[in-house]
Amino acid sequence: MARLLLAAAALFLVLFLASPESFAGLFRPFVTNNAPAIYTQTGLLSLTLSHLGLVGVAVLASTVVAVGLGILVTRPAGREFLPLARTVTSIGQTFPPVAVLALAVPILGFGAWPTLVALFLYGLLPIFENTLTGLTNLPPEVSEAARGMGLTRRQRLVQVELPLAMPLILAGIRLSAVISLATATIGSTVAAKTLGEVIIAGLLSSNTAYVVQGGLVVGLLAILIYEAFQALETRTARRIGLARR
Repeated sequence: MARLLLAAAALFLVLFLASPESFAGLFRPFVTNNAPAIYTQTGLLSLTLSHLGLVGVAVLASTVVAVGLGILVTRPAGREFLPLARTVTSIGQTFPPVAVLALAVPILGFGAWPTLVALFLYGLLPIFENTLTGLTNLPPEVSEAARGMGLTRRQRLVQVELPLAMPLILAGIRLSAVISLATATIGSTVAAKTLGEVIIAGLLSSNTAYVVQGGLVVGLLAILIYEAFQALETRTARRIGLARR
């Protein structure tokens, strides 16, 4: 049943983005004074692709930096940098994204860059903490076996530690992606092309239909991305012989 619901949600999203006008009747109860039921100033498909592009770039950058820091502070030579790494990755959670945007706009100008900075900072902590947990909670017997096989530290990291920690790392990336997907909507306040444009237009014009359809697309994307990552985590865990609940 869950798979059928997910398939139905994905199908609805694809059809709606391909031809929003076909669903005007669905949103008409939310409009008043004969206002438009579908946002047409910018194509919803174009906004969705731009929104996903910003999130994808930000999450990729967060993953590279957070996993790199996680590896660094779990090596003997880098353990002393753990407090600093925690401080750096917590910045995004300490400062609200709106505050980051306000600080970034004077430096980077309006558009996508301030939004990317805010999403990048906001996505660091869950990936870093999950990487740290995954790399520091390996079964002792596995580590001893790897040493007994004569593997170098680099070989143990690439062939043993990272594969075993991968389900937890993917869980952190999943959380970061879902958070960033929702947070990216505020990027429209600084002229970034995101689905927040639809929501903001609805709020400014008191058109609830715009707010509903913008929120609906973001919500469905979040569900689908969440489930896709969860399936990948489960598949990865099974591949390395770890049971997943």
